[in-house]
Amino acid sequence: MSVQPHSSARPTLEDVAAKAGVSRATASRVLNASPRVSPEAHEAVTAAVVELGYQPNHAARALVTRRTGAIAVVFSEPEPKIFDDPHFAWLIRSAARSLSDVDVQMVLLLVHSPEDMARAERFLAGGHVDGALMFAPHKGDQLPAVARRLPLPVVYAGRPWGPLRGLHLVDHDNEGGGVLATEHLISLGRKRIVSVTGPLDEHSAMDRLTGWRSAVGASEADVALLTEDGGFSRDGGKRAMAALLARVPDLDAVFVASDLMAAGALDALREAGRRVPEDVAVVGFDDHPMIAPHTSPPLTSVQQDTSNQVKHMVTHLLRLLREEPIKARREVLPTVLVRRASA
Repeated sequence: MSVQPHSSARPTLEDVAAKAGVSRATASRVLNASPRVSPEAHEAVTAAVVELGYQPNHAARALVTRRTGAIAVVFSEPEPKIFDDPHFAWLIRSAARSLSDVDVQMVLLLVHSPEDMARAERFLAGGHVDGALMFAPHKGDQLPAVARRLPLPVVYAGRPWGPLRGLHLVDHDNEGGGVLATEHLISLGRKRIVSVTGPLDEHSAMDRLTGWRSAVGASEADVALLTEDGGFSRDGGKRAMAALLARVPDLDAVFVASDLMAAGALDALREAGRRVPEDVAVVGFDDHPMIAPHTSPPLTSVQQDTSNQVKHMVTHLLRLLREEPIKARREVLPTVLVRRASA
């Protein structure tokens, strides 16, 4: 017998449970993304929700569970960098999509000045969100210390500076990616391999440099001669590449620690009359879909799957919100080399 809610009433959780042929508790567990339900029950409840047009009463749920249904995504970066760098646009898009997939509202916070920091701390401590995804990569950043005082769970992208004990992190294998890129250049027979680094107040940039250094066996003197900081920007990548060309005129390959910098490095090589890859082979890092396939020539790059990283962060945060027994740890996701025409 078909179960239908009263024609003038909004469908209830009881209606969903009856339609699906499960208990109210089981229907509730499905809607709250609990892992303690069978695939059959999940499918039945989901189908009932769609057929009945059920919409959870978030206000009532918040009163009972003290949950807001919102997650903060916090970037400790200046606004121009957030909106001008495609990497951050992709992170924000990935976060919005991943949170939407689990019916959670994203609240974006940009924290750069001391005033921003104080305002963000008040907001995050004020019960407006259930948890936070933090992007705080820079040395000296106060955001991780602020986050430790917050009465809500936090998951970090990458490694913040300072003590890591008790923190939940989702990172990429940046050092392994640096090794992958450099060993690929060595396999091509390149003998004079330089590197355009990111700013060394970020662990990701330091790890990528460590990977390059390990692969080429560079001494401290070699690092000083053969590397240049490009600041994770296109203009910085161009300036760094020009400086390396002047200092190491016999260079025949370059590992660039981000695709955006690699695009600038390609500009500098073109202006210097160096052919890619015939004269200089180039490998980037990110495999950003809006950059790597569209440079001239298309860029060989180390792929770090940003969307997958954010999904892992969201999944981890939801498990913390469900009070599952999870150890604080650093989860490291793999990187892979994607070959194109630049190397």
